[in-house]
Amino acid sequence: MSAPTQRPPKVTEREARQVAEAARQQDWHKPSFAKELFLGRFRLDLIHPHPMPADEDVRRGEAFLAKLRAFCETRVDGARIEREARIPDETVTGLKELGALGMKIDPKYGGLGLTQLYYNRALALVGSVSPALGALLSAHQSIGVPQPLKLFGTQEQKDAFLPRLARSDISAFLLTEPDVGSDPARLATTAVPDGDDTYVLDGVKLWTTNGVVADLLVVMARVPASEGHRGGITAFVVEGDSPGITVEHRNAFMGLRGLENGVTRFHQVRVPAANRIGPEGYGLKIALTTLNTGRLSLPAACAGAGKWCLKISREWAAEREQWGKPVARHEAVGTKISFIAATAFALEAVVDLASQMADEDRNDIRIEAALAKLYGSEMAWRMADELVQIRGGRGYETADSLAARGERAVPAEQLLRDLRINRIFEGSTEIMHLLIAREAVDAHLAVAGDIIDPDKALADKAKAGARAGGFYARWLPRLVAGQGQLPGAYAEFGELATHLRYVERTSRKLARSTFYAMSRWQGKMELKQAFLGRIVDIGAELFAMSAACVRAELLRTTGEHGREAHQLADAFCRQARLRVAELFGRLWDNTDDLDRKVVDGVLAGSYTWLEEGILDPSGDGPWIAGTPPGPSERENVHRKIP
Repeated sequence: MSAPTQRPPKVTEREARQVAEAARQQDWHKPSFAKELFLGRFRLDLIHPHPMPADEDVRRGEAFLAKLRAFCETRVDGARIEREARIPDETVTGLKELGALGMKIDPKYGGLGLTQLYYNRALALVGSVSPALGALLSAHQSIGVPQPLKLFGTQEQKDAFLPRLARSDISAFLLTEPDVGSDPARLATTAVPDGDDTYVLDGVKLWTTNGVVADLLVVMARVPASEGHRGGITAFVVEGDSPGITVEHRNAFMGLRGLENGVTRFHQVRVPAANRIGPEGYGLKIALTTLNTGRLSLPAACAGAGKWCLKISREWAAEREQWGKPVARHEAVGTKISFIAATAFALEAVVDLASQMADEDRNDIRIEAALAKLYGSEMAWRMADELVQIRGGRGYETADSLAARGERAVPAEQLLRDLRINRIFEGSTEIMHLLIAREAVDAHLAVAGDIIDPDKALADKAKAGARAGGFYARWLPRLVAGQGQLPGAYAEFGELATHLRYVERTSRKLARSTFYAMSRWQGKMELKQAFLGRIVDIGAELFAMSAACVRAELLRTTGEHGREAHQLADAFCRQARLRVAELFGRLWDNTDDLDRKVVDGVLAGSYTWLEEGILDPSGDGPWIAGTPPGPSERENVHRKIP
């Protein structure tokens, strides 16, 4: 008889939402450009003049980038990593010696103390040579042990772990489980208190990036409530070689073939209570807060990919001739190149702006970081897809095959495979839509949420109605008119002023649309996920337009390619405005209701006749692997990098 599977606890949809709501950061103590944008208030003063790094930060950051560039040029073989599906130990050792593990760690713990801006530029540089190597460094520092310790760790924990993490030890973040993804309320891994000074971990974690080679782990586990223990999902620092830990499998993926990502089992793993980060039940809040800035590493890699797409498309489209002229001169190809160039400029503008805002710490950037992740991952994928199309058959051919027949080894198809995961990593596009939408309507729920809450008493609903009346009496009139309707507004931006006026007008239109939808659907609004996704996508375009204009103006005032930057920003904004117009049109004119009926039919088996005439090459086995408790029956594939 097989051992019973350790299953996640059964929770209702409402309970799951309550867990997620309790974990999110509730208060807004600092201004937020993006939050205001969704409310119809275009606060250009929060991002312009463009924030700038301190001179010492620039000196330290540029010095490290120079060393890192030399290392990548001479000691990183991206083709070998792709071919062997593994990052060589000597490459990781070299990065350790360079101090790359400690880019974001304070120098007093042996780190480099780089700003978020230069950390992201470093990741973009490394990722352009090997996306798998960039992912290793990002997972280690953006979501691994260093960041939660920096934000929530005790001084004793920082003293004990940060020096190791800065120079020698690789870290990983373990939250996802075989049957638990973006719904942490169902987390099955447990941490049972054993006395006052120890917890015992049991469970299985899936897709543990860096987990195969990690020395230190951040593990999210559920502490049962008991006398003296409030319980709840809790974060722990765990030694990767602790007895009872087995890396049972190293996962292989469509892209990022060098990624050290695996399945990790915990069986009766004893963890000192001193290794708990924050209080019990605080784990999800730690995870979400860590991701507020940690998410910026992913769009940084996407921005770097966009730059490479531009370089290859420029060089190839000028060289390749069809019908008597370079393919770039054919409009069908030229429009793709224009899209790549304009979007590459905008993505870098978004990442640099959000990064510098994170460094200054004057603004709350939780929405900006989420928008950067969402927008960067989606647009980088589109740029890579267009590059493959521009390259034609050569875009679909592997770099090794190209080289074998004597042509330049351009890994365009690899880039497409490598970038695809970014739309899933650290919050899928669908989850990011919902997360951002929740923050975007936070002001509305703060004043009117009790009205649509079925658990609230009539007296509470009445009070909420009074609050809402006062809020909307002040807010709604401000959505009628604004600077975007003044022909001379934002004149200092020259020809880009028209786009900033458009952003101001459109942010008010977006807020009006959101308010109308809330009035129409009330408590059912949260079920209108397609609608909310379009609202968020409009906000993302407006944020990117704002960032592009502000960056172009910065470059003009500093004399660095100002004219060209303005041209790229103008092209991007005009392209973005077309996308926004389409999204607005689909807010109210769409197939959402019909789509739900079709889905009902699919799930009911009404269309199985449509599946006839094919064979399914899938193998046997359950859709989700069982995770019976107990010791591992597999070989431990964990490997330590010297």
